[in-house]
Amino acid sequence: MIADNAISAMLAAERARFAAANPRSAALAKEAARHWHRGVPFHWMLDWGTPFPLFAERAQGAELWDADGHRYDDFCLGDTGSMFGHSPEPVAQAVAAQAGRGLTFMLPTDDAVVVADELAARFKLPFWQVTSSASEANRAVIRWARGITGRDKVLVFNGCYHGAVDDVFVDLRGGVPELRRSLVGQVYDVRDHTVVIEFNDLAALEAALARGDVACVLMEPAMTNVGMVQPDPGYLTAVRQLTARHDVLLVFDETHTISTGYGGHTGTYSLLPDLFVLGKPVAGGVPCAVFGFSAEVATRMERLRDEGEKGHSGIGTTLSANALALAAMRACLTEVMTPAAYDHMLPLAAELAAKTRAVIAANGLDWHVAHIGSRGEFICDPHPARNGTEARAKMRGPLEHAMHLFLINRGVLIAPFHNMTLVSPATTTAQVDRLAEVLDQCLKTLTGQDP
Repeated sequence: MIADNAISAMLAAERARFAAANPRSAALAKEAARHWHRGVPFHWMLDWGTPFPLFAERAQGAELWDADGHRYDDFCLGDTGSMFGHSPEPVAQAVAAQAGRGLTFMLPTDDAVVVADELAARFKLPFWQVTSSASEANRAVIRWARGITGRDKVLVFNGCYHGAVDDVFVDLRGGVPELRRSLVGQVYDVRDHTVVIEFNDLAALEAALARGDVACVLMEPAMTNVGMVQPDPGYLTAVRQLTARHDVLLVFDETHTISTGYGGHTGTYSLLPDLFVLGKPVAGGVPCAVFGFSAEVATRMERLRDEGEKGHSGIGTTLSANALALAAMRACLTEVMTPAAYDHMLPLAAELAAKTRAVIAANGLDWHVAHIGSRGEFICDPHPARNGTEARAKMRGPLEHAMHLFLINRGVLIAPFHNMTLVSPATTTAQVDRLAEVLDQCLKTLTGQDP
């Protein structure tokens, strides 16, 4: 157990250390506040918990440099957007080449053929579409699912994250569905058309699907944004069986669980959904996402289009599938997100998890460490969470904030939202060792030992 006064002392010391070490970022933050709302181009840039935003100067591979010249071992990697490393050379070259030939045409290029073939071969679904973000892809699959099934409800899981999609912002509090409390400007009740249950609860899933009004189940194969919640053995197989039995479309959002292996969770465990979503890293950090679907779903889509009035479907934006994104995605899929990349990432992530466990144990703490492929996380609690309610209960906001600041001040970045790490193809053993070393120093300080 770590005392509250130790956490408070670390927060105070690390805030002061950060402010003293980053005068250029402080000056830029002051200048940016003139016209950027809250001082940043987008609000989640404040989620690091630093006294003022840390301004980045450049990044390459698994390293990042800030405006004051400090170098960081980067295990956040743009919260998955750069999961395969910052500016991989094939992607950088493809982007530069395409920029000289045109950025967006509202027409396909030859890259589109290669990308579609690669997606179909890797993820075992025959048909694909491109969007500008995973949020947009998830909105599209929800709209298609409702259209082709004639049902109005989407089922999601408590604590899920599928981007900026209105339909998923429902939580369970004490077993009762309620709108997410942090929503801004919500004027209609999405609970009228969204069902929310706990992850790993097959009885609740069976009951919800039996009512016959659910169009699709939208899920991460393992939850990663409320902390890490892994599926029970056999759970996903049972979900696949139940959705098929009740003629409900199963959608896997693998934007984060692409960390599992070369074919994502889907390919690694041979589970085939009806629709599949992948965003963030698929184009190496260039804004882009894809959704794929089965031949049966494609047939039902065409039937719906034939029956309905022609015009804007409510799906897609002007810049979706632009030439720059397709060029970046082709390079990333064929030259960066390779089996060889995963052959490096997965064992090194397992090594990081083992070293994290050893450091935690050496400091007399009983905390849980989980990892899904190249994605890892330590939880300030002895036991893994089985659902979103349990995961939220295990969060230790001030403690995690203090640890994040300690790491930042010593040149290590992990995800600011919880204690998540990513290992990229560019990450080295030395970087893993350094993260373990700095974490050890942090825990020794918190537990009153001499670091």
